[in-house]
Amino acid sequence: MASATHLSATPAPLGPLALLREGTIAGIARRRALLGYLFLIPTIFGILTFTAGPVLVSLGLSFFKWDVFSSPVFTGLDNYQRFLHDQQALTSFGNTLKFVVMAVTVQICLALFLALSIQRITNRLLRYYFRTAFFLPILMSGASVSITIAYLFNKDFGVVNYYLSFLHIARIPWLTSSSWALITIVIAAVWHNVGFTLILFIGGLAGISQEVLEAADLDGARGWQRLRWVTLPLLSPTIFFAAVTGVIGALQVFDEPYVMTRGGPGDASRSAVMVVYQSAFQQQELGYGSTVVVILFILIMLVTLIQFVGSRRWVFYQ
Repeated sequence: MASATHLSATPAPLGPLALLREGTIAGIARRRALLGYLFLIPTIFGILTFTAGPVLVSLGLSFFKWDVFSSPVFTGLDNYQRFLHDQQALTSFGNTLKFVVMAVTVQICLALFLALSIQRITNRLLRYYFRTAFFLPILMSGASVSITIAYLFNKDFGVVNYYLSFLHIARIPWLTSSSWALITIVIAAVWHNVGFTLILFIGGLAGISQEVLEAADLDGARGWQRLRWVTLPLLSPTIFFAAVTGVIGALQVFDEPYVMTRGGPGDASRSAVMVVYQSAFQQQELGYGSTVVVILFILIMLVTLIQFVGSRRWVFYQ
């Protein structure tokens, strides 16, 4: 019995055809893997050349003083110490954080409201029309959008103040007041980018199971209750993605403040990327400009990390 059991447990040797078939399958798998790596090469090359490479170069330049025309001079941490005492740079980072909070919050709330409203429209052509209308601004350049919004919000001949005058509201210095400049830039950025977030939410709402919504209706969930306890939890992964991408983009805002206000009045609307541009390309201080880039990069990484850690409490996956 023992010998019989031993013989039955021993695998039968593979024949020539089986070995050939196994070798062919392994060869196909290797060729497919090699083909996959070949397709990845352009992406990897692009990341190393246009993302990782510039980050490492900026990190290295942040320890030097360099004006392009002369040889770099190693200064250690002097640029970082200069940043800590640079009131304009610190103010610009504060403005950027304020912009992020206002722009991302308004953009997500507005896009969610529009997505829920469009979803209730029964006419398919009308739904397509509104989707296209709200998405079109994102296809325009940030500079052209900024110029258009700047004309609309001009204090003297802008259309916005013209219509506000019918309500007996005095002309608002949208672009020339330190209290209104950043708000006007937020309006321009939200109008430009809300279409992208809207499309995300429309896709997220379409992915919610109708069976779950019908079960909520049977349980008596209506209106706000269904939105609060069913729709928003199921839409939380999309909201999280929109928040992460929105914050990363908002921390790098440049077009709107540069075109509309040049960072003014004073430094009221100056952004962090504007400091980079002015330091590196206008004042030829590439070392200090690289320092600001590195600090902005670290800030983006920290904020994104906080978002990912915090998402564990409110993001729910089906």
